[in-house]
Amino acid sequence: MSSNYNRLPTFVIDYKYLIMSSVFQFKQFSVNQDRCAMKIGTDGVLLGAWTTVNHKPFSILDIGTGTGVLSLMLAQRSFAETIEAIEIDDDAFEQAAENFENSPWGDRLFCYHAGFMEFVDEIDDSYDLIISNPPFYSENYKTDNLKRDLARFTDALPFEHLLYGCSKLLATNGKAAFIIPFSEESNFITLASKYNLFINKLTRVKGTPSSEYKRSLLEFSFTKSPVETTELIIEINRHQYTEDYINLTKDFYLKM
Repeated sequence: MSSNYNRLPTFVIDYKYLIMSSVFQFKQFSVNQDRCAMKIGTDGVLLGAWTTVNHKPFSILDIGTGTGVLSLMLAQRSFAETIEAIEIDDDAFEQAAENFENSPWGDRLFCYHAGFMEFVDEIDDSYDLIISNPPFYSENYKTDNLKRDLARFTDALPFEHLLYGCSKLLATNGKAAFIIPFSEESNFITLASKYNLFINKLTRVKGTPSSEYKRSLLEFSFTKSPVETTELIIEINRHQYTEDYINLTKDFYLKM
């Protein structure tokens, strides 16, 4: 499996025991993850720290919340009055709801137990910010772990369904942010434009200065504008993080 999935350096390399335990401790909140198929990883934390919140979103939607970490990060970073999350898996839904309740922002966080397209059909609300760390394994690399596959495979939530739903739920002046494999960047941007979602901000992520790009962080809106394009390198050498990565994540990691 690992040979087919381009991984970034493990962001918690200095305190690996936290990944192996059932609780991950951030500076202002903790996340229980023992019942979630997908544990906290680099992708989610990058997206939660990178996404623009200076437009002061009133309402936020987190699609496929898993542990709830993205919602919790945005609760820490913003004054949004409503942060809603969607999770289809039974155990992950219950754990995200518990993580929300146990956080300092429990009164602003709510989790729906539903599939995304079901949610799109039933909800009339719009959101100032939509965020998602969507599934992106291809069907050729499925495992025997159904829960993990559901959390991480594109056929559980195809990109086209994701972008269509976002176009229906996003407020007129809202923003939608995602992290995807770099190899899918061009296709994702083209597909988004089909639903009048235009790329405004783009950061390509690589593990080290000499490695290839592995991820793309993308932010869309209904407004066409010059694309703010940057690069993020995580490590200079093993365990030696770049200043950009430290500055991006220092409000969350205990050892940053």
